[in-house]
Amino acid sequence: MPPAAHALSTLVRIDYENAVLADLDPAQNRTAEQWARTVLEDAPSDTRQALTQGWTALGLQLRPAPSEGCVLGWPVRRRTPDLVLLSAGPTRGLHGELLFQRRPHALLLAAFIQLDGERARALWAPAENRHPHVMYQVLEQAVSRATA
Repeated sequence: MPPAAHALSTLVRIDYENAVLADLDPAQNRTAEQWARTVLEDAPSDTRQALTQGWTALGLQLRPAPSEGCVLGWPVRRRTPDLVLLSAGPTRGLHGELLFQRRPHALLLAAFIQLDGERARALWAPAENRHPHVMYQVLEQAVSRATA
């Protein structure tokens, strides 16, 4: 995790973090929020459904999609042209944040998780090993769709 990205989290404590970076053609001049929408909202419907079901099973409180000020149910907490921070509150003690950060020739996708209590830890444990692969896969597929 790049230290500058880590510093953008608003969680009280970070119990899990992961980041993936995709190389981009410099001609890809989308904002960070446009990239977040490309990665999450423009994903195939089965991918969107699987992501949403996974997040809600973990206890993340999402808004109905589409919702104003949200990206696939994740409320936008902070936005600039170069970054968007999405934050979902807990229903079972698991707080989540997704960071999309546009860089000169790359896109960073980072996830931050705060686990409050044993219930949240138990919910997160089975997902933790799969999480890096899922992040990589959704980012790779979005870049392929966007650059095709």
